Amino acid sequence: MEAQARGLLETEPLQGRDEDTVASADFSSMLSEEEKEELKAELVQLEDEITTLRQVLSAKEKHLVELKQKLGMNLMNELKQNFSRSWHDMQTTTAYKKTHETLSHAGQKATAAFSNVGTAISKKFGDMRNSPTFKSFEERVETTVTSLKTKVGGTNYGGGSFEEVLSSTAHASAQSSAGGPRRAEEEELQC
Repeated sequence: MEAQARGLLETEPLQGRDEDTVASADFSSMLSEEEKEELKAELVQLEDEITTLRQVLSAKEKHLVELKQKLGMNLMNELKQNFSRSWHDMQTTTAYKKTHETLSHAGQKATAAFSNVGTAISKKFGDMRNSPTFKSFEERVETTVTSLKTKVGGTNYGGGSFEEVLSSTAHASAQSSAGGPRRAEEEELQC
């Protein structure tokens, strides 16, 4: 008998098989008619309360929508506010701050590295322009341009810098393709 009493008083949670047994059991035969009537009345009362709560919730949701409309709040504004709030919350997290700090530091290092590369390239171009090879090339181009100017009819032998020579050559070339000074003289004679 003691073993039976211990089995009835076990405090262990029900297992899956035990739950199925409880769910399929018919307890209505254990209840008196009076207890059945009380439970049915309580069931009806709970269902009525649930229905009332659903109606109250629905009315409050409608009132909420009306208030938001009066205040000019719409779905888009709410989404913006939620996004802003979430963004702010995320920015205040430790992980975001550490990541931001790390990326900022990496960006500063990258900027410094690009600056150093730019300086090095500028220095190399400067060195290259001052090299004997480039000077020789520049002199050859100047000589070629001077000879072209002589053939085209230019009389300015001043030499000048590489840029001046190129500019004057382009000017002379433009004049010769447009007919040059001869065409202007011919037009004056025809008038």
